[in-house]
Amino acid sequence: MLVPTILSALSLGAMISAAPAPPQSPAVFKRASGSLLAMAPKSNTCAGAQFAAECKTAKEAAPFINASFKTYGITSNGEAAAIVSLMAFESGDFKFNINHFPGRPGQGTRNMQMPPFNLEYAKSIPALKDGLAKAGTDVKAVLALLTANGEYDFGSAAWFMKTKCSEKVRAGLKTGTTEAWKAYITECIGTTVTDERQAGWERAAKAMGVPGH
Repeated sequence: MLVPTILSALSLGAMISAAPAPPQSPAVFKRASGSLLAMAPKSNTCAGAQFAAECKTAKEAAPFINASFKTYGITSNGEAAAIVSLMAFESGDFKFNINHFPGRPGQGTRNMQMPPFNLEYAKSIPALKDGLAKAGTDVKAVLALLTANGEYDFGSAAWFMKTKCSEKVRAGLKTGTTEAWKAYITECIGTTVTDERQAGWERAAKAMGVPGH
């Protein structure tokens, strides 16, 4: 089985490839090439970012996204494209990781998870045990534990797919169809399909080499 990997994001020519991983299933997807910048066009710079301390460029984000694919077993280009497009949409192309609009306390990470999911996610990370004990019921403090670490911050979307999306939704994403992506948005993420979200999906799917895009 191959794991989709964003190798670099230094330029529009930066390539997304697939790195070998130990076989875990008979499914094998084709290698793909593309650019993280093609998926999140505004991630080329943090100059002038409204929330500069939260901003990450594509170059900075790529290693964390790679790590999340490996950690949470994201094994198809369709799944990877869905995850990246979700993060790009929710964070303004990685410009922020806290909900500023309208400013819901405790909501954040790159896929703008709600506080209950952030707590569950944080509890799944052994290194945060002591921090969580100190945070208690403070949703902002829990979020801060996640956003302070790039791997955790960018790993939440892959964690959510692994733990919250049904096998049916994930199997659909592996086919790479737009209908399957719509099911991911409505049935797993629990929100509405919009033209802007779909445009982001199409960019990511094309960059990842998902068939039909």
